[in-house]
Amino acid sequence: MFKNLRDEIKAIKQKDPAARSTLEIFLCYPGFYALLFHRVSHWLWNHSFKLLARMNSNLARFITGIEIHPGATFGKRVFIDHGMGVVVGETAIVGDDVLLYQGVILGGTSTEKTKRHPTLERGVIVGAGAKVMGNITIGEYSKIGTGAVVLKDVPPQSTCVGVPGRIVRRKGVRPETVDLDHGKLPDPVADALRVIEKHLQENDKRFEILFEKHEICLTEDIRDEQEELEDLFKKDGD
Repeated sequence: MFKNLRDEIKAIKQKDPAARSTLEIFLCYPGFYALLFHRVSHWLWNHSFKLLARMNSNLARFITGIEIHPGATFGKRVFIDHGMGVVVGETAIVGDDVLLYQGVILGGTSTEKTKRHPTLERGVIVGAGAKVMGNITIGEYSKIGTGAVVLKDVPPQSTCVGVPGRIVRRKGVRPETVDLDHGKLPDPVADALRVIEKHLQENDKRFEILFEKHEICLTEDIRDEQEELEDLFKKDGD
């Protein structure tokens, strides 16, 4: 028991540069408290003390702002950073060394009493506000971007961003240390818009050449529309 506590405190220090001491973690980290409460709730749940388990988890929710169903399974060295608004469903499975940020939801998409919540394998990082829904699996050492909505399986060592979640990077190299920089992830929508912008600008240049060659004057309305489009693209670029 004490070894597990030491391992979890060590994991928090590795994953949170703001953690200055063991005492600070004990006194000030709601994610740490939430997992302590959950260990008790999960034991009660598995030993048929269902009501007591729910009462204990509800107390933990009141104290920490983190809602974890007693039936959820958590591995070792899991860290819930800040944690306010985190919700973990009954049949969710969270593997070892997983990192969850505030506002994460591991939710279900079915009313049937079956496995209806996600499985997060070892080393997964889920960014703030991300929703992982349904009986899906997030492969080990994958990253879920901030605000993503993930509805399908994510392969190991991949990066998933957007709404709905899109896999933008596969089979990366497993990091030797925890990579917390989950805010700088690829944005496929922005990349597509940049390609369209470049294509439109090239077409505008071709039209200008054709208009000059055939001595066609642009009307004021067309010029105004061009200026509005240029201003819009400039704002998007900023």
